[in-house]
Amino acid sequence: MTAVTEWESNLAKLEVTLPPVVAPVAAYIPAIRTGSLVYTSGQLPMADGQLTVAGKVGAEVSTEQAKEAARLCALNALAAVHDLVGLDAVVRVVKVVGFVASAPGFNDQPIVINGASEFLGEVFGDAGVHARSAVGVSELPKNTPVEVEIIVEVQ
Repeated sequence: MTAVTEWESNLAKLEVTLPPVVAPVAAYIPAIRTGSLVYTSGQLPMADGQLTVAGKVGAEVSTEQAKEAARLCALNALAAVHDLVGLDAVVRVVKVVGFVASAPGFNDQPIVINGASEFLGEVFGDAGVHARSAVGVSELPKNTPVEVEIIVEVQ
C-alpha cells in the first residue's frame, strides 16, 4: 500500500483527481525535467480529450468561464508533472505563465490566470506561491481561450 502524499491529500480534499496526461497536439512532449526543475508545455483546458470551452475572453467566453478554464489547464499541467516525476516529488511551484485569447478591449488577463494560481495555492499551500506572467494574445491553438504552463522545483 502506497502512502498518500500531502499534495495528493489536498487534491482529494478538493474532490479533484489527476486526469490522464493530455496527448500532444503537435511536435512536443507534455513535460521535461532538467536538473531540479520540471517545465510543462502549454496546457489547454481539455477534459476527456475535448476542449471544454472555445472562443475569445471578453466575447464568446466570460471572465469566470476563462478562470475555470485556467484552473483546468493547471490541473492538466500537474498531470504532466505527475506522469514525469510523481506529484510527491514537487518541492514548490516556481512560475506560471498564462496566455489569454482576448477580445479587443479585454484587459483582465490577471483575473483569468488567477484560476490557475489560486488552484495551485489550494494544492500546494505556501509551496504554491509563484512568480507569474499573464499575457493577452489574439489567437491560441484550437480556438482555446486560455493556455497555461508551469515550472516546478522537484526533489
